[in-house]
Amino acid sequence: MELAPFLARARWLPGFHRASPSTPLDASSYVRGSIAPRRRKHDGFLPDLAARFVTRAAARCSRCVSDSSTERAVEDLIATLEPIDAAERRRALVIVNPFATAVTERLRNLVVYALAARYEVEAVETRARGHATELARQAADDGYDIVIAFGGDGTVNETANGLAGSGTPLSCLPGGSANVFCKLLGIPGEIIDATQHLLLMADTFSPRQVDLGDVDGRLYTFSAGIGMDADVVRGVDARPRLKARFGPYFFLAMALRTFAGHYLIRPPRMFVSVGSETVAGVTTIVQNAVHYTYFHDRPIDLADGASLDGGTLSSVVLRRASVLGAASLLARAAIGGGRVARHRQVASFRDITSMTVSSAAGRPLALQVDGDHIGEVTEARFTIRPAALTVVA
Repeated sequence: MELAPFLARARWLPGFHRASPSTPLDASSYVRGSIAPRRRKHDGFLPDLAARFVTRAAARCSRCVSDSSTERAVEDLIATLEPIDAAERRRALVIVNPFATAVTERLRNLVVYALAARYEVEAVETRARGHATELARQAADDGYDIVIAFGGDGTVNETANGLAGSGTPLSCLPGGSANVFCKLLGIPGEIIDATQHLLLMADTFSPRQVDLGDVDGRLYTFSAGIGMDADVVRGVDARPRLKARFGPYFFLAMALRTFAGHYLIRPPRMFVSVGSETVAGVTTIVQNAVHYTYFHDRPIDLADGASLDGGTLSSVVLRRASVLGAASLLARAAIGGGRVARHRQVASFRDITSMTVSSAAGRPLALQVDGDHIGEVTEARFTIRPAALTVVA
C-alpha cells in the first residue's frame, strides 16, 4: 500500500518493525519476533506466519481492560487455524485506533497476526481525528479487497466516510465500549468471537450494500442526534478513563447527570421540520438502523421503522423533559418494540428521507454522529444516502 501522503501521521502497529529501512511498509516484510505464539506440535502453519511478522513484547497499558486470558484465547485460536494458499488470500487493510478502550497493545498485534491466516494483511494505526477517513479512501484507491476498522464506533464512522461510494467493503472488529455497528452487522461484540467470525467470513465472502445517514455532509452508519444524547456523549468523551473502566454504566450515569443538570430547567430548545410539519422539542435522534445502541448485548430501541438497507430515516423528538417522563422513557427503551415512539412526550417520524433541526433561540446545540460528539450547530439537515456503503460480515 502506498502511504506516502500520510507517513508523517501514520505508523504501523506497535511492536512491528521493518527488517531494514529500505523494506516496504507491509506485513509481509516483517521477520519473526517474540509476540508470535509458541509453535505447537501440530501447528505446521505457524513458522510461515511467524516469518512474515516482526513483533516485540508489548508493554501493558494501564487504561486497557483486556487481560492475559483474552490474549491466551487469541493464541489458542491461532493454533487451531489452517492457512489458505497465499494466492487465494484477499488483501485486507486493518485500520487500528490505538486509543480504543477495550484491548491491549499486545492483543491488537495478536488479532492482526491471526487474520493473516486468511488475509494478506497490512495494519496501520490512526494518529489523529479524521486520519481513518484518509487511510480508508487511499485503501479504496489502491484496490484493497476489504478494509477492517479495529476500534470503536468512531473509528468505524471515519472509515465508512472514507469508503462511501467506493465499492470497497468495510468490516469491523470491536475495540470500543459499545461497538454498535459491529453488532448491527451481525459481528459478535467480543473480540475473540469477532476475530473468528472474520476468519470464517473469508470462506464465504459476500459483500452487500447498506445506507448511510448524512448530516450536513458528515456521514453516519446508524444514528445521529442533537440535544441531550450529544451532550451525554460529549461528557463521556471528556473522561476516557472512566469510559474505558465502566463502559455502558458510565454512559447511563452521565445521561442522568446531564438530564438533571441541563434539561430539567431551561433546556436548549429546537424546531424540527419534516415536510410541512414542524414540532418543538429539546432533543432529536435520527436513525438509519433498527437499534439506537446497545447496553452490553441488549439492544436499546428509540425510533421505529429504520433499517440499514431500508432507504429511509426514522426519528424521535423529545418534546419536553420531566422526571416522570424520563423514567417511563427509559423503561420503554429497554423493552423495545417501538414503545418510545408512542410515548405522549415524543413526536415520531418514520419512512422519511430528510428533516431539518434548528435552534429555537440561536443557542448552539450539541451534535453527535455514531456516538461521537463532533461539535455544535444552530441548524442541521439530515438526509439518507441509499446503498452508499459496501459491507461484508
